[in-house]
Amino acid sequence: MIDDIDAKILSILQENARTSNAEIARRLEMAPSAVFERIRKLEARGVIQGYEARLDPKALGSGLLAFIFVRLQDFGDVSVGRRLAEMPEVQEVHSIAGEDCYLVKVRTRDPESLGRLLQEWFTTIGPITSTRTTIVLGTVKESSRLSLPVDRSGAGDA
Repeated sequence: MIDDIDAKILSILQENARTSNAEIARRLEMAPSAVFERIRKLEARGVIQGYEARLDPKALGSGLLAFIFVRLQDFGDVSVGRRLAEMPEVQEVHSIAGEDCYLVKVRTRDPESLGRLLQEWFTTIGPITSTRTTIVLGTVKESSRLSLPVDRSGAGDA
């Protein structure tokens, strides 16, 4: 579990991963070296997995967002998920419960390029028996931010 200081550091970094150690230290009234050490430990433990820039998909010609439900002949064939993940247009691949086996998030230029992706890539993966595609018309919220665990036990109250 993470403590309150780690939670504050993670919150700041989720808001802006480019926030300097010195700025985080100033906000938390800590020494920059202490903040650096905490961030290093969070990285070593795998709590912080990496740092990414959020890009505007429309500005880069990938304005069409779609979710594809994939059904397989054999649910246990994990190689399909790995092959789906290799496609450049694929942003996420989730193994799911229910009638379908995978939920795949893709971004393409337009409906035609989505159609080509389905015809040229998805049909080459043998065990896929069917796909269902949902095209997103608009996005209300999209975030990779996680809510951080909060100690609600009252143990810190005095």
